Amino acid sequence: MRFTKKLHACVHLEKDGRTLVLDPGMFSEEDSVLGADAILVTHEHPDHFSEERLRAALEANPAAEIWTLKSVADQIAAAFPGRVHTVGNGDTFTAAGFDVQVHGELHAVIHPDIPRITNVGYLIDGGRIFHPGDALTVPDQPVETLMLPVMAPWNKISEVIDYVREVKPQRAYDIHDALLTDLARPIYDRQIGALGGTEHLRLASGESATL
Repeated sequence: MRFTKKLHACVHLEKDGRTLVLDPGMFSEEDSVLGADAILVTHEHPDHFSEERLRAALEANPAAEIWTLKSVADQIAAAFPGRVHTVGNGDTFTAAGFDVQVHGELHAVIHPDIPRITNVGYLIDGGRIFHPGDALTVPDQPVETLMLPVMAPWNKISEVIDYVREVKPQRAYDIHDALLTDLARPIYDRQIGALGGTEHLRLASGESATL
């Protein structure tokens, strides 16, 4: 499996000539979702969900499909009958040849005065990869590679470190990092690497790794 980091929370997974794209939002590249065979969206916030980019991808590839929660599906399903699938915690499905399990229900707390929206995470191919979206969801099975949301209005570095410790992946790659400045990156790298208890890795946008 080939993993390619895109800007912010968007990642590409490639296997057997097919491409699965997760969370192509407004912070990711304009073409970040083009060429996708299947798309997974964790929740409705615009840094994870861009209706314009999803529409362009589905129009460019008539065979492409989307799996997402109801709040996103309701915004795009009518235009693409049969191609937008609503999922929730506990569901399983196959998308572009990848086996996917859905974990989680709610977005992390931003502030007690802000109502929580729904959010799901996606466990890929029996735990090889887990993308939690905007939550610190812990799957009920081992995770090889964790997509780690390192910087957000809803988290702090101690929570990120404790999340890595709780999931106990073999490795953790940074995502959700568009708001993390170059000045702060060495601090995050050092502290997560030293305290997380696992291999902590970071790719620049467009860089890839084989998992």
